[in-house]
Amino acid sequence: MFTGIITDIGEVIEVEQRGDLRARIATGFDIDSIDIGASIACDGVCLTVIALGHDPRGWFDVEISAETVSKTNIGRNGWAPGKRVNLERALKVGDELGGHIVSGHVDGVAELLSVTPEGDSTRILMRAPDALARFIAPKGSVALNGTSLTVNQVEGREFGVNLIPHTQSVTTWGDAAAGDAINLEIDTLARYVARLQDWA
Repeated sequence: MFTGIITDIGEVIEVEQRGDLRARIATGFDIDSIDIGASIACDGVCLTVIALGHDPRGWFDVEISAETVSKTNIGRNGWAPGKRVNLERALKVGDELGGHIVSGHVDGVAELLSVTPEGDSTRILMRAPDALARFIAPKGSVALNGTSLTVNQVEGREFGVNLIPHTQSVTTWGDAAAGDAINLEIDTLARYVARLQDWA
């Protein structure tokens, strides 16, 4: 489990197709504190660490199944050396829950429609896939590329969120542009409420 609070921006340094896709990601995390088998959310996708090293930067390797590639923006944007990704290590018991509960299981890919300055902040407008739009509500939470964000407006499939300058500086959101494919994970609470309504 994660919280959607990004704690590092990683960089893809190698990508290799070996049946599954294998990627090496450079990170500022203390490599000596990461175990093989640990979970790290990479742009919101929960991936398992299969190798670790230093040369000279710390790095970790992950394997990404064809299913994950097809259901996330990894398949649409493509990971290549130089790609920057939002990173978050798994939540530990006793950690501060600064965002909301995020599983790292991406529900679908949203389209970034526009990026508009609004005071010191930036408003981004997204379009959700048809099947996920009903789970998104004003003042609710979503995870976008692993970042816990509050929904400000909803109209049909389109929804907007605001990014404060701090969020843009400590995540990859400063690089965002219209047309980007964005990993979307809906709020777990919304999923269960909808399921209960289906049974009502």
